Amino acid sequence: MTPPSGHPPIPAPKIGVLLVNLGTPNAPEPGAVRLYLKEFLSDPRVVEIPQLVWQPILRGLILTRRPKKSAHAYRQVWTEQGSPLAVITARQAAALAGAFGPDVLVDHAMRYGRPAIAERIDALKAAGCERILIAPLYPQYCAATTATALDEAFRHLRHMRWLPAVRTLPPYHDDPAYVAALKDSAEASLAALDFAPEALIASFHGMPQRTLELGDPYHCHCQKTARLLSEALGRELLVAFQSRFGRAKWLEPATDRMLAELPAQGVTGVAILAPGFAADCLETLEELAIRGRETFLAAGGTNFAYLPCLNDGAPGMAMLRTLIGRELEGWVPPQ
Repeated sequence: MTPPSGHPPIPAPKIGVLLVNLGTPNAPEPGAVRLYLKEFLSDPRVVEIPQLVWQPILRGLILTRRPKKSAHAYRQVWTEQGSPLAVITARQAAALAGAFGPDVLVDHAMRYGRPAIAERIDALKAAGCERILIAPLYPQYCAATTATALDEAFRHLRHMRWLPAVRTLPPYHDDPAYVAALKDSAEASLAALDFAPEALIASFHGMPQRTLELGDPYHCHCQKTARLLSEALGRELLVAFQSRFGRAKWLEPATDRMLAELPAQGVTGVAILAPGFAADCLETLEELAIRGRETFLAAGGTNFAYLPCLNDGAPGMAMLRTLIGRELEGWVPPQ
C-alpha cells in the first residue's frame, strides 16, 4: 500500500535482538565510577534494603569512599577501546549481525550506564523492529541481574505508544549448547597452559545468602552448571562465590578464602574460570586474574591461571547463535 502524501517514512518490518549485560562506568575515574555505582547500588533489586535506610548509607559512606578504590581497579583492566565488558559485548553483537537473516537487527545495551536499554529499544523500534527479543546475557537466573534487566526494558516499554511484540531469552544455565561451549573453551585454555592444575575452580558472582532463602534459584543454577561442566570435562570442579559486599552473610565458599586455603591443603597449581560471566569484566580480570593470583601465590601456591570467559570466541558465539535462533523460531525462517 502506498502511504498518502506527506506521511512519515515507514521502515520495512524488521526483528530486533537486544543483548543486555550489567554495565560499566564510562571511564576509569572516580567521578564516572561514582555515577555508575549510584545507579547500580540504588537498584532495589540489587540492594534489598528499604531505600529510606539504604540511601543515607550509600550517599554518605559508600559513594564518598568506594569510587576512588574502584576507579583504581578499573584502570588495571581498561583497554584502549574502553571497558572490557563494553568492548566485548559490542563485539558479540557485531559478530551476530546477519546471523539470523537480513531482517534481524542485533544490538546491545547495558542495564546501568551506556548504551542504555531504553535508548536501544527506541533505536530498534525506529529502525522498523516490530518484534524484539530481549536477551539478558546471564546464564544463571538471579533477580539482581536477569530480573532487573527485564524490569528496565518493560519499564520503558510501558510508556511507548506503539509497542513491539516482545520475547525474552530464558536462563540457560543447563542448556547443552552452553555447557558444550564452556567445555570447549575451558579445554582449549587448559591445553595452552604450561602446567597441569591440581584444582579447577568455577567462581560465580556471589549473592547474599538471603536471596537463596527468599527463593531465588541462582545458587541452584550455579551448582547445576558446575555439575554439568564437571561431568563434561571428566574432572572435579570446585565451586566458589566471589565479590562479597557489605556485612551480610553471602553464598559460600568464598573464592578469595578458597584460594588462600588451597596451598595449605597441598594444592600448588590452580586454574579458575567464571562460567556465570558472558564477557570478561572487572570481576574476572581484576578480582580473579590479578587479585586472585596474588592471594594464591601469597598463600604458598606456585602456579595460577585464569581461563577467559566465552566472550566473542567461536564456542561462545556458536552458543549464542543457537540460543537466540531458538527463541526467534516462528519469527524468522530457519537459517
